[in-house]
Amino acid sequence: MLEKGWNTRLPADTLRRDLIDIHPTASSFKIMLDKVKHHARQSIYDAFDYAKQKWDKSHKIPNFKVGDLVLGSTLNFNNIKGAKKLKDSYVGPFVIVALHGTNAVQVQLSVELENKHPTFPVSLIKPYQPADVDDTLITHIRLWYNFFWW
Repeated sequence: MLEKGWNTRLPADTLRRDLIDIHPTASSFKIMLDKVKHHARQSIYDAFDYAKQKWDKSHKIPNFKVGDLVLGSTLNFNNIKGAKKLKDSYVGPFVIVALHGTNAVQVQLSVELENKHPTFPVSLIKPYQPADVDDTLITHIRLWYNFFWW
């Protein structure tokens, strides 16, 4: 009964406690049921505390500010043409225009995405980090390409 979420009411619940003629079996069953309810309630609280500790240990509070550059996830974008597995997982960068609490940001979208809503939850954005490509690496790649393909 407890795992289904039912509110268990027994005849012993409706009896007045000051009556003397309560059957001993009903009384002991009610005591057992009260212990089970208390154990179930305590287990729920313990599970909640455990989940909160796990969440707090692995979760970082985002520290976005107005003017930051961010990438927006294309998880819920259905209008991008082409194969779904080939589309970019993030698009941007976009400038944060406004913060809506700690859970959402409003960005300035590009012309291609102007029909999308400009507010993103922080779980679907990540900070933009420009690529630092070393010029010597590009030179080595070009030399390697020219050596093997020409």
